[in-house]
Amino acid sequence: MAVSPWVLGNVFEVFERNFRERGELGASISIWLEGYELVSEGRGWCERKKTREWTARTLVPVYSATKVPAAATLLMALESRGLTAETPMVEVWPRFPVAEARFFHLLSHQCGMAALDQPCDIFDHDSVIQAIEAQVPAWHLGQGHGYHPRTFGALVDEPTRRLTGKTLGRFWWEEIAGPLELEFWIGLPEREWPRVARLHPGKSGKADVVDEFYRQFNLEESLIRKAFSSPQGIHGVQEMNQSRTWAAGLPALGGVGTASALAKFYQAALGCIESPLSPKVRESLGMVRSSGYDRVLLRPTEFTCGAQRDPLDGAGKKVRRIYGPSVSAFGHPGAGGSHAFGDPETGISFAYVMNQMDLSVMPGAKCLEMIDALFAEF
Repeated sequence: MAVSPWVLGNVFEVFERNFRERGELGASISIWLEGYELVSEGRGWCERKKTREWTARTLVPVYSATKVPAAATLLMALESRGLTAETPMVEVWPRFPVAEARFFHLLSHQCGMAALDQPCDIFDHDSVIQAIEAQVPAWHLGQGHGYHPRTFGALVDEPTRRLTGKTLGRFWWEEIAGPLELEFWIGLPEREWPRVARLHPGKSGKADVVDEFYRQFNLEESLIRKAFSSPQGIHGVQEMNQSRTWAAGLPALGGVGTASALAKFYQAALGCIESPLSPKVRESLGMVRSSGYDRVLLRPTEFTCGAQRDPLDGAGKKVRRIYGPSVSAFGHPGAGGSHAFGDPETGISFAYVMNQMDLSVMPGAKCLEMIDALFAEF
């Protein structure tokens, strides 16, 4: 398998056009193929004042692109105790409110715990766990799935702590990121803070105004609004630019790192490089566990144990192509536009991170046109 210079040139053309025509401020892309990094590019600026130049080693918060590394960490923690994604959750977390749930239900957003009624602070893990244990699920197991944008963090952190005696962020670093030399942290140490770029919020467009998701998001009592605002404590981009958030180790949205690190992680998830991820963990990351209309994102989605795949229609064709043409490709976007995934069919992994955000929970044209160019020959 090879990627031609012509294809890479087309990817670069889109990357450069984003700066010329789409308001890109600072951004990085990384492309790997079967264990080798073909592209590691970063350019632009770390903030609008243009005081720090952006490079391929610039760190940036990636929001929910954190979720697949976090899921891999929990799967490894389970494996370290001889357990799997099939293990009943109450064996590890006796007071979890969905008694019949197994870990794959949790990781594929099926447990109905997307929003919390009891107020709690996202920076206070114990208060979040208390709220989770008191929560009545929004739907019963077996009645579909709905994305858990914020609660996912505590839901994977708590069992990891019970299994290992360590926070998920620490276990991630010691068992996965450190051994793989990934510059990606779920709990950023102070020594790395000067490398972090400043995020800038996106603005809504005409399409956002008419999208049902955003209409529901703006309704105070909607499940969608509650899901994206509980636990409380991070209200917007301003908090994501604070060292407190970088250091907190929030597994749903708090990862900070480089595009190269994210793309290399997916090489490990594909089995293209030697890594601590066992074949069973890799299988769990790639195998679909829930599929259909998403109760929170209000569109068709597919989830594995922690990752997304592009949903298929009745004829088996992709409804979207966020992850390229392969039906088996998996990954996860982050709010504002960051994105990373791996493709088992080609051995390609891709990551894109930036600091000028779009107003979107799914990748936009800046990223998707690069993915189209990358897979033009496949």
